Amino acid sequence: MQTIIHHSLEHTFYSRDIPVLKYTIEFPTFLSTCSQTAAQTANAHYASVAKEKEQYCRTVLYPQAAEDARYIEDNVPPFHTYEFNIAYTVPLNYGCITSLYFDQYTFMGGAHGSTVRTSDTWNFSNGRQMQLGEFFQSDPHYADNIQNYIEQRITEHLRTEPGAFFEDYAALIRKTFKEENYYLTTDGLVLYFQEYDIAPYAAGRPQFLLPFGPG
Repeated sequence: MQTIIHHSLEHTFYSRDIPVLKYTIEFPTFLSTCSQTAAQTANAHYASVAKEKEQYCRTVLYPQAAEDARYIEDNVPPFHTYEFNIAYTVPLNYGCITSLYFDQYTFMGGAHGSTVRTSDTWNFSNGRQMQLGEFFQSDPHYADNIQNYIEQRITEHLRTEPGAFFEDYAALIRKTFKEENYYLTTDGLVLYFQEYDIAPYAAGRPQFLLPFGPG
């Protein structure tokens, strides 16, 4: 079993007393009864990613935000502070398996920000990130079958909510499907798509549950 310890990196950058960028980068570290060596592997990974994201904020987003705010006198009209936030959720932490996903939100002005989701499923008995195919070892056509299942689910959904997905959703499923875009819950395996992949912005990130089979 894994004990999860929460960490965050936070800072607000100013330019001429105007807050131009605020970031919050959350990430976990683990203690594991399965293998502390495996936990150290995961911990090093997430600490490195957090530092890389922080460096991106400092060297890319902050100069851009400061440049955009340069022409605003006395903060009139008010500058819309850039935001960069990463938050994580752990939908499954059982035995030696921990599955989690990260939502990275970026706002750089405009009508709304954008969010990108990533996810990892760790086997703490060996320190490896589990691949989607490991759950379908008896099905060599699992990717095609999953895509067909998602298409069927969307077709059924559109009967009650027309327009919820793009008209060419069947082709877009196959174009934008990524095997790494999954995480585990106690109910099954969840596959997700990014904003605008297969549906309008209002739909967020469409996701589809594949329930665990018997046993």
